[in-house]
Amino acid sequence: MNVPAARQMTGPSGAGNSATRQPAVRQVRIDEDHAGQRLDNFLLTELKGVPKSRIYRIVRSGEVRVNSGRAEAQQRLNAGDLVRIPPVRVAERPVSSVPPGAFPVIYEDDALLVIDKPVGVAVHGGSGVSFGVIEQLRAARPQARLLELVHRIDRDTSGLLIVARKRSALLALHEAMRRGRVGKRYIAMVQGDWSGPPAVLRFPLHRYLTAEGERRVMVRDGGQEAGTRVRPLARLVHPTFGPLTLIQADLETGRTHQIRVHLAHVGHRLLGDDKYGDFELNKSLQQNGFKRMFLHALEVVFHHPVDGRELRLQAPWPTEFERLKQACHAPV
Repeated sequence: MNVPAARQMTGPSGAGNSATRQPAVRQVRIDEDHAGQRLDNFLLTELKGVPKSRIYRIVRSGEVRVNSGRAEAQQRLNAGDLVRIPPVRVAERPVSSVPPGAFPVIYEDDALLVIDKPVGVAVHGGSGVSFGVIEQLRAARPQARLLELVHRIDRDTSGLLIVARKRSALLALHEAMRRGRVGKRYIAMVQGDWSGPPAVLRFPLHRYLTAEGERRVMVRDGGQEAGTRVRPLARLVHPTFGPLTLIQADLETGRTHQIRVHLAHVGHRLLGDDKYGDFELNKSLQQNGFKRMFLHALEVVFHHPVDGRELRLQAPWPTEFERLKQACHAPV
């Protein structure tokens, strides 16, 4: 039987049954699907459940080798490279900690997985989050050869998230995104009455850190070019929150916090946005049972990286959006 190149193992294999077998050094040959991947990301898939900090530690110590030489976490792997992976003990994680149905699947085939990410869940571990979407998917699908995020959405944003199941699909979609060939459509509920026509918001965005070390973005000359096409869908009035507008936002670029900052800059802050929103309004929203940021990745459109057919995928509307709409009336 032929073993896929990225799973070939040489060296001691351990002894005894599965309950007593000791971890062993593995020599893994990189195949075409994994070529171009960063070493740290490759190790995260090979050593499922091992924290990132420990991955970096064993690389820095020289325990991980590429073609018998010392390696750096950020270096790219080539087809045919031989990676030495040291034995690493991982505490067993209870199966019940990763509910199989936690993330509704919108689309899946051999190359791609598209899920409807819930609000409040980070897409990956780090920055105080130990177990994000990608870590949960890898734990729930231990047989998967590869699971990598194609893009990211904020923790407080819900909706469509694309995950690659093949390295070739990941690279093809990254290239499509760089060329602007992946359409992303969001819906949002914003403060104020957007009574004008559709608009294109093009303001340069500058990233910075607050005094507390938190990441923020602001509109500033000299920042990265960013474009958001906005169309009002429904003008509403809530008896407590006042004028609101349900809008559609299509991305021309995919900068950090782009929609949130662009909307705040033109005076229509996202409801529930704890970074750029109206904090008094957010407090009132929470007191009335609305405890989320009202931004949802509704639709993605792209050509399949394997067969080229167009995929147009949509996520269901969140119940909170419908509930807030039903509590409003049209402006007089």
